[in-house]
Amino acid sequence: MSIGYACLTVGVPNTNLKSCILKNANEDRLLELISHNLNSLENIIDYNIENNIMLFRISSDIIPFGSSPVNNIPWWQIFSDKFFRIGSKIQSSGMRVSMHPGQYTVLNSPNEEVVRKAMIDLNYHTKVLDSLGVGEAHKLILHIGGVYNDKKTAMERFIDNYAYLEKSVKQRLVIENDDKLYNINEVLEISARLNIPVIFDNLHNEINPYDKEKSDIDWINECKGTWTGKDGKQKMHYSQQDPLKKPGAHSETIDTHEFMNFYQRLDREDIDIMLEVKDKNVSAVKCIKACKS
Repeated sequence: MSIGYACLTVGVPNTNLKSCILKNANEDRLLELISHNLNSLENIIDYNIENNIMLFRISSDIIPFGSSPVNNIPWWQIFSDKFFRIGSKIQSSGMRVSMHPGQYTVLNSPNEEVVRKAMIDLNYHTKVLDSLGVGEAHKLILHIGGVYNDKKTAMERFIDNYAYLEKSVKQRLVIENDDKLYNINEVLEISARLNIPVIFDNLHNEINPYDKEKSDIDWINECKGTWTGKDGKQKMHYSQQDPLKKPGAHSETIDTHEFMNFYQRLDREDIDIMLEVKDKNVSAVKCIKACKS
């Protein structure tokens, strides 16, 4: 089992990511930003290896305007040496990386232009992982999308549009329950139709449950059946509610006592746990140490 965190580090020098506003996104500026961000990513990977963090989500912002026509630079070729070096470190250490396109990447929209842009964005994310040379166990996580006043039709539209994705995207794509629209049972329904792995998110399930009588552990074990050998270990998202914020807001840090209660109930090592928490690597290190103590 690996425990990891998402996108950014706290308190680690030379790991920040940079971007710019659209009007300043000329070729020279973009090349400068991409070079900086890849250097930061390498520093993050080095930090993770030093601290035995073998699970990490790469930020979608690693390539500024990566899926926008404003960025027509063949960055995967220009920076191929950097990608190769970073990817070699990831693979030789046994680290597993992923990416998570944002809320505007909606595959089941009734708007064809939105779907077209979603597919371009998924191609971009796949290109980043492909450029690192990592296999298909290194995943892209996607929510189902909107309801548009007719959830069943929206689910069918996701299934239909999935068919048009590039093979390289399909090999990496996994789907996740969310905290507002699509509960874990609905995501499993889509998974059964598409033969696609499912990521269980505990906090999303707490806020948007399908069956309150069914435990997190029950759902996690059910999701396990959607992961095959080529997909790598089953992966899940774990977070805790910030008691001072609206439902679904991640806590500032992970309460290790609460996490260890969950870990002991899970009673499995064949699963990777991505922490979604404000203090990022700090909580990852805490939880890794707690599991070893």
